[in-house]
Amino acid sequence: MADGSFPEIARIDARAKVTGAPIYAADRRSETPMHAVFAVSTIAKGRLTRLDVARAEAVPGVRLVLTHRGTGALEQGGFLLSGGFAFQSFMPLMSDVIAYRGQPIAMVVADTLESAMHAASLVDATYSQEAFASSIASVDAAIIAQAESPLPQQLFGDTVAGDAVAAFEAAAVTIDAAYRSPPQHQNPMELVATFAEWDGDDLIIHEGTQNAGALKFGVAQILGIAPERVTVISPQAGGGFGQKNSLQMQTAFVAWAARKLGAPVKMVVPRYQLFGNASFRPESSHRVRLGADAAGRLTSVLYDVDAQSSRHDLFPLDYANAAARLYGIPNFRGHQRIVQTDVQTPGYMRAPFEHLAAFALDTAVDEMAERLGRDPVEYRMAHDTDTDPVTGLPLSSRFLNACLSRGAEMFGWSARTPEPGSMRSADGQLIGFGVGCGCYKAATAAAIATLTLTDDGRVSVPVGVHEMGQGIRTALANAVGQTLGIEPTRVDAVIGDTRGAPQHLTAGSWGTATAVPAAVEAAEKLLEELGADPLAALAERGLDSYEVRVERRPAGQPEQMAGALHQGRPAPWGPVYDEFVAYSYVAHFVEVRIEPTTRRIRVPRVVSVVDCGSVVSPRTATSQVRGGVAWGIGAALREASEVDPRYGGFLNADIAEYVVPVSADIGRTEVAFIDRPDPRLNASGLKGLGEVVMTGVAAAIANATWHATGRRLRDLPIRVEHLL
Repeated sequence: MADGSFPEIARIDARAKVTGAPIYAADRRSETPMHAVFAVSTIAKGRLTRLDVARAEAVPGVRLVLTHRGTGALEQGGFLLSGGFAFQSFMPLMSDVIAYRGQPIAMVVADTLESAMHAASLVDATYSQEAFASSIASVDAAIIAQAESPLPQQLFGDTVAGDAVAAFEAAAVTIDAAYRSPPQHQNPMELVATFAEWDGDDLIIHEGTQNAGALKFGVAQILGIAPERVTVISPQAGGGFGQKNSLQMQTAFVAWAARKLGAPVKMVVPRYQLFGNASFRPESSHRVRLGADAAGRLTSVLYDVDAQSSRHDLFPLDYANAAARLYGIPNFRGHQRIVQTDVQTPGYMRAPFEHLAAFALDTAVDEMAERLGRDPVEYRMAHDTDTDPVTGLPLSSRFLNACLSRGAEMFGWSARTPEPGSMRSADGQLIGFGVGCGCYKAATAAAIATLTLTDDGRVSVPVGVHEMGQGIRTALANAVGQTLGIEPTRVDAVIGDTRGAPQHLTAGSWGTATAVPAAVEAAEKLLEELGADPLAALAERGLDSYEVRVERRPAGQPEQMAGALHQGRPAPWGPVYDEFVAYSYVAHFVEVRIEPTTRRIRVPRVVSVVDCGSVVSPRTATSQVRGGVAWGIGAALREASEVDPRYGGFLNADIAEYVVPVSADIGRTEVAFIDRPDPRLNASGLKGLGEVVMTGVAAAIANATWHATGRRLRDLPIRVEHLL
């Protein structure tokens, strides 16, 4: 047994994954496949004045060249955050408008991939160009205060608690600092890919996605067919990290082409096109003002954010809510502005707002501790709270101080000498110790789980959730197996498949907290109806199988909102519930080593301690933490999508030049969990893990870099030139 409330078991699909058994959308084959490729715009904004596809159509093997002249019968898919299904409201190939560089202007379908690629290169276009804004600093960008926007203010208005302005003006000690983060792209290993085929009037889509429900209903809406005629199968997302959370730009067009040609069509979108045709982490700037009283107690936070969106959508910002909840600071004001630029609509990339909120706020808190001569760990622990600072409601659970104290002991924090630059290795490298904390909302969503027991002792559980690498099959098998008293290997989780259960968006760390409690309730219902020995009950009744079904929605969630599950729309609930507020928490301790001449930065070790309620699958949870730490190192030291101010778009649109951490960049990561259940949130006592892990890593690295060098660095990523 592990220390947690669930045993540690081997990952259910481990052998399959390492032997290459899972079939991803890009792996699908058929006897008569067609291959689709986009031709894309070379300007950032304007209109098509001429589009000549004659040479493309003349390439041997080309079956179809689709342009805006042939899509008149198609409907729009709509922006996911405005009641639609797609990552943005703008659909390419629907008009002559060019909204951003890299936008598709034609889709070529051919017998072979090589023919399709060659034909796409022969599409000839001319444009009328317009002035464009490539970044939030561009003079042509449009700035909209989110609190004055059409967005629902109960969700996206300013975050206010107490009187932060008055408290800041009265403060004895203040910090005023600005932080910046560039755009970043998720770059999952499995590219965005669609394989579409028709069986009569029924459409079958294979696509790696976090949201099979949105694909099902979105494609049906665009093609003008009944949703019941669309099946989406996504047993493996192949990594998403937010990029695959909704209907992509190619899916409906590939399905349309497959129907027109009467043959399966596959498109694997090349990585350079994903930089211009999929969501990404927007560029943002942050200003944090902290005020403390004469005793050093933080009394005020003023937090202002500008972040990027597209011209055609208002991508809502939510940095302030996480910043307000990290510590018990009574007066808070968060003001956020949306800056519209000429790009595709940004979206959610792992810990989308919370990663940067934690970086900005917790770096400022570290600076305040330094200013006051306080130990950074002790200073954070002095600002613990059991009450939500924004609503005044009790927190369902909060063990951040336990994370800090255990992490400090595991890391050897007591060996840290406070003076910057005072610690060196035997070979002369500067050593820095840093700490950073983070939090992430503990949300959940409605779910339906159908559990079937067969007379051979196997259990099948179709439920609405997607496998993105986090090990959800293992978590489900472990929880259901424990409930029924059977080996987890006898539990088959059917996920990411609209044939099995309505598929809700898996994101925001609510996947496990949504699917596992529903599956456990179904297992408990089976025991209630069949007794403690359900197999014997099957034999007594002469049945070869028995099925139970559970519909579950979070406490306090309106039934109408939960009904969105049946419409392919997201309906998460939380972190503010009727009687409490729920968050997960993490503390990271980081050692950096900086070569004194070249100023090369290395991270040889990290200790991460997490409060995420009960740990339902210890082995995969530990892997989640290590992966999240690697993401944090990448965000802090490596990753930036370089904007092209001349022509729009991004310059380093591949993983040769978009620099991510490799194994040599990742040292030893020690992981621990508080593993105390949060029964107010659900009977299983679990909270989300996947997103919270990344929060606080960048702050810990920046704080460790200051300790090593005496320099406060506030722009990400931190690079060698910043330390020269």
